[in-house]
Amino acid sequence: MKQDVAQQLPKSWEIVSFDDVCEFFAGFGFPKDMQGRTGKDIPFYKVRDISVAWQSGSKTLLATDNTLSLAEAKSIKATPLPVDTIVFPKIGEALRLNRRAMLASPALVDNNVMGILGHEGLVDSKYLYWYSSVTRFDAGARASVVPSIRKSDVGELPFPLAPLPEQTRIVEKLEELLSELDAGVAELKAAQRKLAQYRQSLLKAAVEGSLTADWRAAQARRGEPQETGAELLQRILTERRARWEAKQLAKFAEQGKVPPKGWKSKYPEPTSPDVTALPILPAGWTYATVDQLSLTQKYGTSSKTSEDRKGVPVLRMGNIQDGELDLGVLKYLPQDHPEFPELFLANGDILFNRTNSPELVGKTAVYRSQVTPCSYASYLISVTPSQSCSPEFISAYINSIYGRQWVKSVVTQQVGQANVNGSKLAALVVPLPPMNEQTEITTLLLEQRRESFVQESMIERGLQQAAAQRKNILKAAFSGKLVPQDPHDEPASILLQRIRTDRAARGDIGKKRTRKAKEAV
Repeated sequence: MKQDVAQQLPKSWEIVSFDDVCEFFAGFGFPKDMQGRTGKDIPFYKVRDISVAWQSGSKTLLATDNTLSLAEAKSIKATPLPVDTIVFPKIGEALRLNRRAMLASPALVDNNVMGILGHEGLVDSKYLYWYSSVTRFDAGARASVVPSIRKSDVGELPFPLAPLPEQTRIVEKLEELLSELDAGVAELKAAQRKLAQYRQSLLKAAVEGSLTADWRAAQARRGEPQETGAELLQRILTERRARWEAKQLAKFAEQGKVPPKGWKSKYPEPTSPDVTALPILPAGWTYATVDQLSLTQKYGTSSKTSEDRKGVPVLRMGNIQDGELDLGVLKYLPQDHPEFPELFLANGDILFNRTNSPELVGKTAVYRSQVTPCSYASYLISVTPSQSCSPEFISAYINSIYGRQWVKSVVTQQVGQANVNGSKLAALVVPLPPMNEQTEITTLLLEQRRESFVQESMIERGLQQAAAQRKNILKAAFSGKLVPQDPHDEPASILLQRIRTDRAARGDIGKKRTRKAKEAV
């Protein structure tokens, strides 16, 4: 492998190993009574500190609440790692194992962390950092409940050693280019956040009536009579009762029975809205409950699904994204599943995510026959609304800030999961505009959200291009193509010999440090 890589490098470079150019440092097991203290002399870092720095885009470790005094460090024979040591987790999943950070000051690390430092004066620490950041350390990770890596897994990896002056030029050019790239990425992410805020403000404007304020004013100028929200609600309730009565009569007829006296009194009245402390609505609007506006509310299937595409797709909570259905990843149940066709979705059904993490529970979308037949899983509730109201409007309300506030007010916690049951959903109070205004709102929402998702797609493409460009810049840097070679630079072969000479001169000191690292890891 080293020979293959070396053939691609400039002649003044050498392909060596991390062991050839680095010192390795192990962490320490800190007594519990020394952890979590602040205001002491020496910071000590844990795996989570590396993760926080990596996720924030910081090259160096951020501040930590964990510190030790010099006396405490001495009592456990813990020696601080030098400035510029590159530290990384040695246990955890692949993503965690490949995170890196540098020490901005001498610091201690716990025994789940390992450190490497380039040979002083011969390997630029930032050059080592940037190369380690694009090198996977987990290739030789030991298979266990928690994957882990040892010193040898890292030490044996190839390392492209450039002449020292060229290392410096590479670092300078890298940081110049990556700084510009990171600034562009920051702008793209800021635009992404603004789009998310815009979509929320759009939903808020839609369900509180400001989105269609001009439309209502134009309708009023025309002076044409129209059905109000209150009149619409009464019509929906009348139709709801008529459907129930027709269904009951059909049952009696099927059983060959005469309807008993007073059978109509058994009609289950839907939950009425409690409008106490609710905002005043625009003229012509009213409040209603989900129960009043719906024909059915049902939980989905809890049966185990598979990836057999010959079956019927089963929508799950992950299929609801940003108020829309994402059918990219589907699971299936056999077509002869006993809950079918009872649990088939109907066009216009609202899907409500009743169980999820606290920030995601309650997310909602409308099924519009994107794939048929189609069912849904038990963590979702399907609501079939009356044909006299817009499911998109109800979904918009639940996804809006008002719906999120309602979710927080009724949610219950169960073993790390948040839950909103069907009874609470049925009692949810939503605004009900006149039907023609619901249609107008739905049209405006669709148009403006579609435009925002186009912009979102462009931003995502920009982020992907930036990631690819970053990868190409780093690849060019460590293949000798980012900056020109200077024939006057001392070649890496002489640099490598100097490293070996220096190590030999140190004798037992170098051996002792290496042995200590091996024992600790």
